[in-house]
Amino acid sequence: MIKSTLRNSIYRIIFEANTRAGKAFDIALFVVIGFSVFSIMLESIPRFQVSEYLKIFWIIESTTTLIFTIEYLLRLWSSPSTKLYTRSFYGVIDLLSILPFYLSVLLPGSATFTIIRSLRLLRIFRVLKLSRFLLESNLLLQSLVRSSRKIGVFLFTVVLLCIIMGTFMYAIEGPENGFTSIPLSIYWAIVTLTTVGYGDIAPSTVIGQLLASVIMILGYAIIAVPTGIVTVDLTTNNVTKTDSLLCNSCNHSLTAEHKFCSNCGTQL
Repeated sequence: MIKSTLRNSIYRIIFEANTRAGKAFDIALFVVIGFSVFSIMLESIPRFQVSEYLKIFWIIESTTTLIFTIEYLLRLWSSPSTKLYTRSFYGVIDLLSILPFYLSVLLPGSATFTIIRSLRLLRIFRVLKLSRFLLESNLLLQSLVRSSRKIGVFLFTVVLLCIIMGTFMYAIEGPENGFTSIPLSIYWAIVTLTTVGYGDIAPSTVIGQLLASVIMILGYAIIAVPTGIVTVDLTTNNVTKTDSLLCNSCNHSLTAEHKFCSNCGTQL
């Protein structure tokens, strides 16, 4: 009974933010995550990669990792479904936040130094833990999931367009103008279509420049299309939630601000 009560209390503190303790926990965790990510960024600067600073970074890393480990274990223990939590997006991020530190401890030595150094970069995933505190991020993520098929079809069309445009440019310009192969020409088409424009390859003929101009103009439309798809889904979802309140008497659609039904006058 005591164990169950303690587990429920910890669950409310960790998973729910509508209590004073829950809000305090979220604020404290927010500060620790921000401090940890900031120290990781500083550690990558060459002037700080000396023994004097590395000791400080190690203390910060071990302390924050200990905090995140305790948090992860408490989430595992208090979660109603351990399997669902470990397989969830936040569960994976929580694990990736602490895993590199323990791997560096368990696998010491120069032979594995390069691998450990690469794995330690996974600590930057801690910044994704901050999305837990952004309520709107869940709405955006849901909209992206719902729009994934439309976006997938759109991206497939873009890939086909790049292949076609790149092939045309290879035929128009040729190796003598820097377009030495179709894959290289497709790379140029992708760079131009996404409005990046590195400038390492450029068309020299009039027809090639005309085609490049068309691709550049299409690039702006390509940026707008996926944005529009997600925006429409967000708007539709918001309208659906807004109109989801129904009158019990006449089933008239109402908004959350209504106190009485505008159709029959029934108190809501």
